[in-house]
Amino acid sequence: MFTVFLNNLLGQRLEVLDWAIIIFYALGMILIGWFYSRKIKTSEDYLLGGRKMNSTAIGISLFATLLSTLSYLSYPGEMIKHGPAVLLSVLAFPLIYFIAGYWLIPRIMALNVTSAYEILELRFGLSIRMFAIFMFLVLRFFWMATIIYVTVNIALRAIIPFEEAYVPLIGLLLMVITIIYTTMGGLKAVVVTDVIQTCVFLIGAIVSILVVVINLGSFAEIIPLEWPAHWDELQWELDTSKRSTLGNIFLATTVWYVCTTGSDQLAIQRYLSTENVATARKSFRISLYSNVLANILLAIVGLAMVAYFTKNQALMEAGQTIYGQADQLFPKFILIGLPTGMSGLVIAGLLSAAMSSMSSGLNSVSTVLSEDIFNRFRTRKLSASAALKEVKWISYGTGFVVILLSLFIANVSGNLYDVIMKVVNLLVAPLFVLFFMALFIPFATERATLLAGLASVAAAVAIAFYEIFGITVFWIMPGSLVVGIGTGVLLSWLDVTLSKHGNG
Repeated sequence: MFTVFLNNLLGQRLEVLDWAIIIFYALGMILIGWFYSRKIKTSEDYLLGGRKMNSTAIGISLFATLLSTLSYLSYPGEMIKHGPAVLLSVLAFPLIYFIAGYWLIPRIMALNVTSAYEILELRFGLSIRMFAIFMFLVLRFFWMATIIYVTVNIALRAIIPFEEAYVPLIGLLLMVITIIYTTMGGLKAVVVTDVIQTCVFLIGAIVSILVVVINLGSFAEIIPLEWPAHWDELQWELDTSKRSTLGNIFLATTVWYVCTTGSDQLAIQRYLSTENVATARKSFRISLYSNVLANILLAIVGLAMVAYFTKNQALMEAGQTIYGQADQLFPKFILIGLPTGMSGLVIAGLLSAAMSSMSSGLNSVSTVLSEDIFNRFRTRKLSASAALKEVKWISYGTGFVVILLSLFIANVSGNLYDVIMKVVNLLVAPLFVLFFMALFIPFATERATLLAGLASVAAAVAIAFYEIFGITVFWIMPGSLVVGIGTGVLLSWLDVTLSKHGNG
């Protein structure tokens, strides 16, 4: 009767087995949260897992956090519409590992902090710390809001068609389940569920590929015999006017990973939860290995969707084209192409990709708000139990704000990959500019660093939404990074020079 009610409510006939898998998955996540809740005694246990987390689990957790539903759907869609250039981003991983593993992580681990933004106050003062916190919160609030929007509006509505009026309700349900296990079990529960969720969504991708291969007769059938006309040509140069050159993708991927590793609490929190630099570096290496596997699988999913719907054109609605519906093909296939039970498994995979990121987002945002705002400005220290309760209430409030923001993401133009670049990654480089000035520019001044951050934000917004000089979205992060660092170094030099002349 329950599944009949759900099908009547949501307007689609999923089988009992599909619903059972989805419900079993959700209950399993809550059970893990309950299990780890019994081991949490202090806010440090909750936020950093006691700083003794397993490096392999942390690496997989970092991967799962950053590969959300956004990547799970956008990578196949990007492959369908623009070709394999995006897959070749993995060529940047050796350079990324060297820069992050041997240049950034050791400097971060040398500082005994809970929040990354404590570093900025030690170096510059309160104003830079607050500016960084503001950018981080905007970045991660909109990141989580975009995940909710994509999961519910693009993925679930394509798989289980339901009225638009139910979108906020279903988004709220998804967030509530995530909040329950996150607030119960803290970072340990987040990491363990991330590992499980990684397995679920990778299995979902593999199952989808296998079903298409069986349907078409062989794996060779999903490989195009010639280069499709609408795919971008593989070009190696750096070109601000072209979208998917290999040079652009290599640069954007490198900048994103370096900036995220060096400034984002989501990543830094995981490094700080390990025992030393070696284990933190190992965790980062494992996250990169996991990314290579996921990128390859999701690219193959994209090829499989093209082959499947090319053979089954009757499944497309009137006026629709394979390449015009690139972001919707995978969700559509989950509904009509998978056998009973498999649909439930792949839907659980989509939910896993969303919830792993949201749980990490909730935990990291709670850390920043607790350590950088409440603890920084309160005059009386809370007891361990009161501090733990406060962090949990912060998570509840964060979830509510994210649900409200998710209602506005539809107003951003572009395909799903473009939306990610314009909204989710907009402040990645400006935030890192502040840390770069703090860690690597010994003569940097507070005023110059603040202006550098503002200049970097202005450059990111101009490239993303005003398309100045015809610059493509792949240059949002590199362009804003160069503007920010250049401004900061120049103004700091001027500050120091003028100060010397003034004192002289």
